[in-house]
Amino acid sequence: MVHPEVGISSLALSFPSIRLKKDYYRENYPDLVAAAEQKSLARLFSLGDFPNSNEYELEMTPYIKDPFRGTVERRVLGSGESSLTLEYRAAMDTLDAAKLSPNDLDLLLVASFLPEQIGFGNAAFLARQLGMSCAAWNLDATCASTPIALQTACALVQAGGYRNALVVISCTYSRFFDQNDTLSWFFSDGAGAFLVSDIKPNQGILGSKTVNTSVLCDQFPFKLTQDEQGNPLLRMQVLKGTNKVVGETAVELLSTCCLGAIAAANVTLEQIDFFIFNTPTAWFASFCTRVLGIDPERTINVYPLYANIGPTLSLANLYHAAQLGKIRENDLVLIYGFGAASSASASVMRWGNVALGPVPVNELDLAVKSSSHRIPAPL
Repeated sequence: MVHPEVGISSLALSFPSIRLKKDYYRENYPDLVAAAEQKSLARLFSLGDFPNSNEYELEMTPYIKDPFRGTVERRVLGSGESSLTLEYRAAMDTLDAAKLSPNDLDLLLVASFLPEQIGFGNAAFLARQLGMSCAAWNLDATCASTPIALQTACALVQAGGYRNALVVISCTYSRFFDQNDTLSWFFSDGAGAFLVSDIKPNQGILGSKTVNTSVLCDQFPFKLTQDEQGNPLLRMQVLKGTNKVVGETAVELLSTCCLGAIAAANVTLEQIDFFIFNTPTAWFASFCTRVLGIDPERTINVYPLYANIGPTLSLANLYHAAQLGKIRENDLVLIYGFGAASSASASVMRWGNVALGPVPVNELDLAVKSSSHRIPAPL
């Protein structure tokens, strides 16, 4: 049996318990902050990499003198938390919003950046926690995982092989940076989940466009080291000049995917009611609106709330846009995301009556006033 109308029917977010604001770093790492301020733009974000202005650089310029590059606060794993605990909570909140149980699912797709185990993805481990017996497998598209997983789940349900597919996305960057590395200031942790199933006629995905991002294959390598106990430890690196490569390629990736998805959906740019972009920097949403020539009111930017949470950013923007009433049933919504060494992808969908999980709350605010309080060691 073929199901022509398939799309998102419920959606939820999950964040760790610790929230780090800028004052934490000013009080606990004053020398690092002072050095970053003196350089005006540390490491990755060197304006000298841009001899000629482009759209990306123009939107980045207002953030040059800020050592935090527009980051307001980060969400960081606390004691007893992991990518799996975040994924489990997001999954259950999504199912609760849909008034379903894990037994109602027949497919689980999980995109964890990165999973808890070296060599094994989180899908089977999460399925075990959820008490599921259905199919469960991992999907990897780095920071483009949300639109890629959405396309994959919709295609599988639409083909009739599955009825209810739960997609779970997570990113736990704090596990891959040292606490005294200034790059850690821009990266955060979080998870989200959405249910894909049959929806009302004329709703759901209408068209998509995806291309690979091989041009970014070498920009974010991982180094395998050991911790003090001899356990394997991954450390993420960002190569010098990465921002230059991103700036030189971002326009083409964005335009190709967004305009391609719009054409595939047989609609026009003007007909899109709302745009969802993954926002890995404070200025990325502004960059996208500049390139596409759209009103900034037609998108949302949650970077100030969460910093860079990788593939979870698209879901966070989507959730908050719906929660704030910026997206309503039957609106045309375009969702775009790109990831290094993976793909860039956009889809146009007609938004349905999507049930939302609870608004994320912080279980613990970090006491930034206490200089003795430190980030917990990565799990």
